[in-house]
Amino acid sequence: MRGPVAIRLLIACSYILTLLLSHHQASAKDVLPIEPDLNTRVDELYDHEARLFLMLYSLKGDGQIDYVTGRMVQEYARSNFGNPVYHTEVHPLFYWWNHIMWNDPEQDGVNGNERVYQENVEFDVTRYKPCTFNGQPC
Repeated sequence: MRGPVAIRLLIACSYILTLLLSHHQASAKDVLPIEPDLNTRVDELYDHEARLFLMLYSLKGDGQIDYVTGRMVQEYARSNFGNPVYHTEVHPLFYWWNHIMWNDPEQDGVNGNERVYQENVEFDVTRYKPCTFNGQPC
């Protein structure tokens, strides 16, 4: 009687261990990649409410935004020509990538200490550019 119970327990433990290991491997693919090269930047925005300077990237190069960084703005001014000038932190506070918003409270760049802030979230560019003019984004 003891033999079949031990075998069932061993099978159950093996099954649970397999499930746990497969879950860990699935989440490992969501490791935040380093901040992209500026050549892949599509646009930049300023969030006045949050005082964040946002850089929008297209990693695939197709113009679709698939990576966003948000840096805290230390100082905001206008140049002699009227253009905005932002003095920001060196590294972002927030990252949006792969439907996940990441937080880096140390603002020390992507090095593995970033935390998932919110999952299943899309970066909504229409919050900053809600209109179109002659069919073109404005």
